[in-house]
Amino acid sequence: MSIYFGEWKPRPGNILEEFLAEIRAKGKPLYNWSDVIDWSKAKVYDLSQPLGPNTPPFPTYPPFEIRWIKTVQEHGVNAQYIQTPFHIGTHMDGPLHFDTAGLDIASIPVEYWIGEGVIVDISDEVSDLDIYTSDMIERKLKSYNLSLKPYDILVIRTGYDRYAWYRAEANPVRYMLKHPGPMKEFADWLIKNKIRWTAVDAVSQDHPLNTVIRRIRQDIVNEFKKKFGRDVDEVMPWPENYQLMHTYLFPKGILHVENAGGDIDKVANRRCLIAGFPVKIVGAEASFCRLVAVCSD
Repeated sequence: MSIYFGEWKPRPGNILEEFLAEIRAKGKPLYNWSDVIDWSKAKVYDLSQPLGPNTPPFPTYPPFEIRWIKTVQEHGVNAQYIQTPFHIGTHMDGPLHFDTAGLDIASIPVEYWIGEGVIVDISDEVSDLDIYTSDMIERKLKSYNLSLKPYDILVIRTGYDRYAWYRAEANPVRYMLKHPGPMKEFADWLIKNKIRWTAVDAVSQDHPLNTVIRRIRQDIVNEFKKKFGRDVDEVMPWPENYQLMHTYLFPKGILHVENAGGDIDKVANRRCLIAGFPVKIVGAEASFCRLVAVCSD
């Protein structure tokens, strides 16, 4: 849905739509981020992955393609053309991705994409196919004297960015098919804490076996059972867990960035100003974005 066409009203309980409605009613909000950032010592950290023809797409998605359509030697100018899904590289999933009644990317105010938040590193607690929980996040927050506030942004470092295609330890099987992920209790915890959006250094915010991977990679399903001694269908039954970080949270306005990376290890377990700006494309269900953290050093 786009606010640019026809009438629009917020749905109760959707924090994104309530945020937009308040801006439309009262105007742009004022912010004082000086309690978070000492602007005389601020550094900008890029938490984005590079994107190019060698970036592997998520299974069942087409790849990123880029080609020259004009060159200096022939046309006097260099120009390129791309063909790609949005769900590759560092990108923001918009509501419309899984919520037909949700907003398109262009309809979301820029203020929603920037705000205070925390980067929490749980890489020492998770490994292949593990399930991470809200308790893990809360313990880590407490150990670093951090806390969450309503409408915070939460960036989760699982450590699996080290297996992304551009890293020295690149391993697309581990990165795409075996990264850790959450279950419904985690999604409910995000709702309770009014987290506006999250980011994760993995190909999906969902556990890989709560995605199409469960259907197309029986070997990964078997590996889960061997590791945990229980069938994945018992641990994470469908349909209630199927892509729940998308299907369950998007109608509530809680979005996410996937494929975070870059300097994420340099800002672990800190409160910073976090921003992830998608391209303002009318009708888009998602968009590439540049994820950054501004921190005082």
